[in-house]
Amino acid sequence: MTDEPTVPVPLPADLYARLKERIRGSAFPSPEEFLRFVVARLLEANASPGEPLSAEDERRIAERLRALGYLD
Repeated sequence: MTDEPTVPVPLPADLYARLKERIRGSAFPSPEEFLRFVVARLLEANASPGEPLSAEDERRIAERLRALGYLD
């Protein structure tokens, strides 16, 4: 975990429970740590610093999150 300030990101309880179950036994100590990792990787892979995401980038990110079970 980082010492940086954080903000709450609301997730539906059922989604949080599914995520918690999916990471059980993994290297991620919590759903929050997993989400930090995923969001950081997506941002690194899909945008240059200071450049907004294109519609195509947003679509690809949504597809990845959907495939991982985070979006319905």
